[in-house]
Amino acid sequence: MADMADRPGSREMARPGGLAPDGEIRTFPFPADLSVGGVGMHVGPMGTGRTWRAADAAPDRVHRIDFHVVMLFSAGPVRHMVDFAEYEATAGDLLWIRPGQVHRFSRSVYRGTVLTMQPGFLPRATVEATGLYRYDLPPLLRPDADQLTALRAALAHLQREYEDTATLPLSLHTAVLRHALTALLLRLAHLAASSAEAERRADTTFSLFREAVEEDFPTNHSVSAYADALGYSRRTLVRAVRAATGLTPKAFIDRRVVLEAKRLLAHSDLPIGRVGAAVGFPDPANFSKFFQQHTDLTPAQFRAEMR
Repeated sequence: MADMADRPGSREMARPGGLAPDGEIRTFPFPADLSVGGVGMHVGPMGTGRTWRAADAAPDRVHRIDFHVVMLFSAGPVRHMVDFAEYEATAGDLLWIRPGQVHRFSRSVYRGTVLTMQPGFLPRATVEATGLYRYDLPPLLRPDADQLTALRAALAHLQREYEDTATLPLSLHTAVLRHALTALLLRLAHLAASSAEAERRADTTFSLFREAVEEDFPTNHSVSAYADALGYSRRTLVRAVRAATGLTPKAFIDRRVVLEAKRLLAHSDLPIGRVGAAVGFPDPANFSKFFQQHTDLTPAQFRAEMR
């Protein structure tokens, strides 16, 4: 974003913490007077020493904007709050903030390219096709290698057209920008929709896996067996569980087994061999080895500490 501190009335508009005089979160308008040629968009580099975001909106304070912001990061990690959820972006990630969303910069150094766009810059048909107001879509996007290459190329082309104010008259220059921007946004919209669908699939896959583990962990510790029973490939299951918990499916199963063993050791008088059998280890020696591997205590030591 361009620096808004030099806009007429900007000091009156902003208050400490990004709050209005009545205590509500301030909304900053699109700085049209600072964009090249006065068109309804801006694209340029982020980084130290560059006036690309609102100076009056303190980096660690919440505020709103009435325009779109798309940041493509070339370095990271960078933490950024959007609608009171924290996101961590790194090199190759994109963050898409839509008009009206509450957000807050962190004190990290933001490096990469930033695109800002006034809502009315594109015609209605393009707005609908590119999902500019799909607030249900995730703001943080992580393209794969091919998608990232295409997005970087589209953004670089848009930036070249944006900065070239001498080749075409303003009306044609603006028309070219709209076409280049539309091409970029269509790619972004496809990525956002695909990411949302992947998240939904992952959530469903993990939910089914979690339910299956809860029902069968006393007798089934096999990731492949769960994958087969649920109709997923092992790879799909690994992705879904890792996305939801940060664990592998095997680690998730083991954690549930250990939890149950701890409960039985602490709250029942079952012999340790019976506890092991209850969580899928008919051989007491194997159970003791498994439990100690995950807790650094033998079952007997754990029980003694709990009593």
